[in-house]
Amino acid sequence: KHILSLLSNRAKDVITPYSDAAFATETESVKLSCNYTGSVDSLHWYRQYAGSPPQFLILDYYGATTHANPPVSGISISHRKEENSVDLIISSAAVSDSALYYCALQPTVTGNTLHTIQKPD
Repeated sequence: KHILSLLSNRAKDVITPYSDAAFATETESVKLSCNYTGSVDSLHWYRQYAGSPPQFLILDYYGATTHANPPVSGISISHRKEENSVDLIISSAAVSDSALYYCALQPTVTGNTLHTIQKPD
């Protein structure tokens, strides 16, 4: 008999923004929110200005917050696990905060599933 082993990865977790855009006047507090599926261990926020690469802002790893180095002032993160949601809070909006923001996740590693199929001779 020949043994054929197939390695299959689980479906990728998905993270999506609540809205495509947020608007605020200067000094207002702004909250950007994303919703995710699956089980994750870390949630990240990035900011990108036109013509520049994405810039890491902040992440939540099992409830512990890691800021960029140097930290971006006025930025905080809120992970609402019961709602599968993560927020980026800008405490006092400025013109310089006008940019494209990305939320990203790192799935919890659960390993691969190995399926073994026996083929007759």
